[in-house]
Amino acid sequence: MRILRSVILLLLLTGSLLPLCFARSCTPRFKLEQNNPLGWQGADAAYSIPLLDGRDIWIFGDTLYGKERLVNGHAPRMVHNSLGISTCDVEGNFHLQYVIRRAQNKAESFFSPSNPDHWYWALDGFVLKGNLWITLLCIEHAKKPSPWAMDFATCGADLARVSHLDRDPQRWSVDYYPLVPDGVKAYPSATTVVDGKYVYLFALYESGTRPLLATRIPLTGLDNPKKNLEYLAADGQWKLGFDPAQAKPVMKTGSTELSIRYHSDLKKWLAVMLDPQGFSDKVILRSAPTLVGPWSQPQVIYHIPEMMPGPKRDNDTFCYAGKEHPEFEKQGDLVFTYVCNTMNVPKLATNYSIYYPQLVRIPMPKLEP
Repeated sequence: MRILRSVILLLLLTGSLLPLCFARSCTPRFKLEQNNPLGWQGADAAYSIPLLDGRDIWIFGDTLYGKERLVNGHAPRMVHNSLGISTCDVEGNFHLQYVIRRAQNKAESFFSPSNPDHWYWALDGFVLKGNLWITLLCIEHAKKPSPWAMDFATCGADLARVSHLDRDPQRWSVDYYPLVPDGVKAYPSATTVVDGKYVYLFALYESGTRPLLATRIPLTGLDNPKKNLEYLAADGQWKLGFDPAQAKPVMKTGSTELSIRYHSDLKKWLAVMLDPQGFSDKVILRSAPTLVGPWSQPQVIYHIPEMMPGPKRDNDTFCYAGKEHPEFEKQGDLVFTYVCNTMNVPKLATNYSIYYPQLVRIPMPKLEP
């Protein structure tokens, strides 16, 4: 029995059992909460991380809260990140508990850096030995005045370890680990994958064509991720540290948010994201035989209705945050989410059709070579 458990654990870490062990029988829905002083009123990001006990942890970015949406001038009432915990019942119904950190009955970001001028966008993550690990992208206000939706600049990346997941989520313990300091211009956080003895963290390099770079940390080295971080260098070798200028691009043009997940039935890794050209209506798919490529050319698999030309098109609306959720897929289909936002911040208070994850289920596209 001990050998069998070891084999199952190995297969889980390599992704081979993901469709079997993590398959969910329901379809996610994201409903806004009413008449709750700390109610969830919308958010972006929406990475999902399956747990072995049947729950999924959802990671949300800038989160609106309250009994209704409130915007004071160009400042929405929000925290910078929050969580969700979802389950599927035996009848195939989706249940989602939103988790906004509370302190003295006031809303707080679930993850917060020590510098009060910075905040975290919590992104992808993974589970190891019963703990949840989350990538944290450090954000600060842009040096030059910018519209609210674009008023940000990156300032580093850290990791959070969340433990005691059997407790009330308000009592989950969070420990922070530095990963990459400000100034590197590439911060491992865009998507995260455990494969074999490593966790792989992908980073968008904010230079040139903005390529996607690959870093990794040995699972045995998470006690000091900064010290044990490795990157895929231009010569194809993994080297200790992280030097983006000397790294090998995994994709010529990457994305700040995407998913990379293994599909054992296809024997392929699939990457889902929005067209990285920006302000696009295209959701694209790429495939590869290994995590680091070679990746196929972008394949358009969906056109976002909110971005399509026509009389209903709001020119202030833009969409982003495309990513796959394979644990909710049935045989032969593909499930992903995206989020639409607005450049005109006051519209958040009146347009309740935007600023929460939109889920799409389509037949699995035929992969292009």
